[in-house]
Amino acid sequence: MKSIFYIVLLALLTIGCQNPMEKQQIANPADYNNYLDTSIKVTLEEAQTTAEFWSKRLRPDSSGVGDLGPLAGTYEQLFQQTGDVSFLKSAEKLYLKGTQISANNKDVYIRGLAHNYVSQHRFKEAYEILQQSLKGVSNKHQTKLMLFDVAMEVGDYEAAYEYLKEVTDLSDYNYLIRLSKWSDYKGNLEDAIKYMEKAKKIADSRDSKPLKIWTYSNLGDYYGHAGRIADAYRHYLMTLELQPDNAYVKKGLAWIVYAQDGDTNEAHRILDSVMVNHPLPDYHLFKSELYEYDGMSAKAEIEMKTFIETIENGDYGAMYNNYLIEYYAETAPQKALDLAKKELENRRTPEVYHLLALAQLKNDNPELALQIIQDYVKSKTSEPMALYHSALVYKANNLYDDVQPIKEELEEAAFELGPVLMKEIRQL
Repeated sequence: MKSIFYIVLLALLTIGCQNPMEKQQIANPADYNNYLDTSIKVTLEEAQTTAEFWSKRLRPDSSGVGDLGPLAGTYEQLFQQTGDVSFLKSAEKLYLKGTQISANNKDVYIRGLAHNYVSQHRFKEAYEILQQSLKGVSNKHQTKLMLFDVAMEVGDYEAAYEYLKEVTDLSDYNYLIRLSKWSDYKGNLEDAIKYMEKAKKIADSRDSKPLKIWTYSNLGDYYGHAGRIADAYRHYLMTLELQPDNAYVKKGLAWIVYAQDGDTNEAHRILDSVMVNHPLPDYHLFKSELYEYDGMSAKAEIEMKTFIETIENGDYGAMYNNYLIEYYAETAPQKALDLAKKELENRRTPEVYHLLALAQLKNDNPELALQIIQDYVKSKTSEPMALYHSALVYKANNLYDDVQPIKEELEEAAFELGPVLMKEIRQL
């Protein structure tokens, strides 16, 4: 599911209650009710136990280099399970310590640190330390795999493709999932799914629970993007069978229940269960859209306010900059423009440029916004929100012939965008 922030923000300003479209019912609560039991915290409890084990092994001065990596990795698992950013920060400190004191495995800690930076959206820093590591003594193959990942995040697509070519191996799981990502970036969703399905076969053949969880959930996302909602639903359930407390997948289920089935009450029920143990700000945004869909604007505004205040008052760094740019574009345009320019320093991708164009548009600079779209967004991404913002810019510049093809293309992404924004798109 892509960013729904702008969807909600526009809805709060412009529209009221929607009527559900006639669609095939996909979700059945009987399939997943057992997974909504908030007492099921197996992954979290395992991570807590592991963290306690490695913490006891670690010397008081943190000089036990062999214990730093496992403990840091466990802290990152705790972040995934709780959304508590302090665990990411603790992991960062351990990885940094490892890079300082490790004699033989420095590159392992550098890759761990780079992964940590990516989680914090500190992409430029991650790219720099990986490039430096590649020049020294390191596992070149593993480093190039991660360099591909981070090059994609910072918008260095030519370098990303070169790194990908250097690790080509169609029998390698790690190569296939990256080839899938590259195919998606190039706008070839069919190939992206094909390569992810090949990766799934490898994960199944190894009977690797971590690989299956990651692959099933990501394949579910791809199926959703392709409009194969039943397949997405099935793979989310397959993930939950392996990991009943997977919050990410439950959020995906809630989106299917809402965007496909039009059942906001059930979507709220799913989200409420997830938020008990995984209180990310994102869920308030999602719930805001659900309320707006039902015409409950006051509740939608409360959830939106909670979402923004949680981010602004939290220690999230750049992790929610995209959402804040969209929010400030409507409420404080100059602040949105400043933040968009700052985010551009971190990564020069079409996904950031379309937000910069939006900010320029809301600062009454439609011509400059158009130039940004034409130079850095058009034909460089098929991401629905980038297309939508492009359409807004074209309309503001009276280029109506450029708006219509985008509207038609976005109809194919109706599930991904959701019913609230689709109404806005159809009125362009």
